[in-house]
Amino acid sequence: MNIGLLAGVVVAGLSIAAGPVHAAKTELVIGVAQFPPNMHPAIEPTVVKSYVRNMALRHMTGWNKDWRLGCLLCTELPTIENGLAKIEDRADGTKGMAVTIKLPPNLKWADGVPVTAKDIVFSWELGNSPESGFYKSDIYTRFERLETPDDHTVVMHLKTARSDFNDLSDFRVVSEHVEAPILKSAGSVAEWAKQTAYNRAPTTPGLWNGPFMVTGYTSGSHITLEPNPNWPGKKPGFKKITVKVIENTTALEANLRSGDIDYTPGEGIGLNIDQVIELEKTQKARFDFIYKPALTYEHIDLKAENPFLKDVRVRRALLHAIDRKSLSDKLFQGKQPVADSFVNKLHPFYSKDTPVYNYDPAKAKALLDEAGLKPGADGIRRNDKGERLSLDFQTTVGNKLRELIQQVLQSQWKEAGIEVVIRNEPARTLFGPTLSHREFSGLVLYGWTSGIGDSPTSILATSAIPTEATRWGGSNYPGYSNANFDKASAAIETELDIEKRAALWQTVQKLYAEDLPVLPLFFRAEPYAIPKWLKGLEPSGHSDSSTNWVENWHAVD
Repeated sequence: MNIGLLAGVVVAGLSIAAGPVHAAKTELVIGVAQFPPNMHPAIEPTVVKSYVRNMALRHMTGWNKDWRLGCLLCTELPTIENGLAKIEDRADGTKGMAVTIKLPPNLKWADGVPVTAKDIVFSWELGNSPESGFYKSDIYTRFERLETPDDHTVVMHLKTARSDFNDLSDFRVVSEHVEAPILKSAGSVAEWAKQTAYNRAPTTPGLWNGPFMVTGYTSGSHITLEPNPNWPGKKPGFKKITVKVIENTTALEANLRSGDIDYTPGEGIGLNIDQVIELEKTQKARFDFIYKPALTYEHIDLKAENPFLKDVRVRRALLHAIDRKSLSDKLFQGKQPVADSFVNKLHPFYSKDTPVYNYDPAKAKALLDEAGLKPGADGIRRNDKGERLSLDFQTTVGNKLRELIQQVLQSQWKEAGIEVVIRNEPARTLFGPTLSHREFSGLVLYGWTSGIGDSPTSILATSAIPTEATRWGGSNYPGYSNANFDKASAAIETELDIEKRAALWQTVQKLYAEDLPVLPLFFRAEPYAIPKWLKGLEPSGHSDSSTNWVENWHAVD
């Protein structure tokens, strides 16, 4: 039984106990700065939703703390070597692949119904419908058919031979026996997406197959999880986990200090790195501090349709006008490196030839001059129609570090003649309609967490631009569209030769840097202050959060 095969990926915890712990805790209260927009595993992705959901719902594969791929819901990772993956001839003469997934025979949903091949097929059928709004539809549409030799075996036939054939981390398995009747009643996939039990009745036991199940859900307040009585893997170390939302990070820290919460995650939904750095100065006796280099990068999405932002010279001027190095040194003590792309230097296909935008105010002004934007009497630049270079700038309200970054950038951009107007929103709104429906008009600052095997298709390909026609599926919120980028990104997914794949990665990084659909700021070092009494937790540094291994968490006396 290989449930939890990747044991050892830990959550980031930070917590200041109100006093000495004399007995091992059986309940854990986690404080987060955001609340999930919903609990559906494949609609409207957010870090906080993944963090909570992964305690109760497992996907088929995942990347562990050592950045190695393994099984979560399968018994053995398919490879060419073990015969569970094979290249096959397709009817049209092209090459595809057959990937065999074997489910543990004793795996059950929390209501006691077995998890079977029927659940995988049902999820695949939903993901193939553009009406579902699944944010990574490609993980479903890449398969032309699925076969089910028995209840616990699925043979997935790929339309092409792919380099990531066994990475099914984004294939979300939803509960067929709960959701199929809702789909039938709804009459269409589009209506089902509105009525799904994951959103309307998230405490339904049959929705969850992980070590925990959701037993309480109060929107905007807290989520309660308790052990799944039918979980066949390692018994969880806590009888109850409560995830409590405190959207203001200053208030979140105050609750941590008072002991009202036990800890808060380091995955970007808890305390900011500057707060943890300050804690470390006085709390080393209580916590183990870790600054985990991560694939998450703080960045600013630029709305492609904005008249000013359509000009690449303006986009480049925006980046040249900000001093990211000084900002990192002052706010993060240099622990968070400046990002030149969406690809971290730790990534196996990072390109050293990626163009770099250093802080150069003179260059920024020259680019704006070239774009025909001249300073007005108030110093703010205008085009030949007299329209001011003024852009709305949004992030999550209450996140003090992001708000501070906004203020610094606002000041530096003003020196170049660019005005930004700060219009922040609660996380549930920003990561709901504002981003997923592309309702922002200018700039949005937030973090994006990548998986080890992710290609750029889901975040920057034209096909990933959310639209009403696709039920707002996809995560290309800027609306970036470049045919050469699309071609290279798609080729990354099918190129089996490592050297050729590396060259394709170099191409997409170069195009990103040249086009700047997004302003890269910093790669995060995820800050963890793990209480001495909280064991079994280790940070991963990528999109598979530590909660994928929550059954390993436990408290000691």
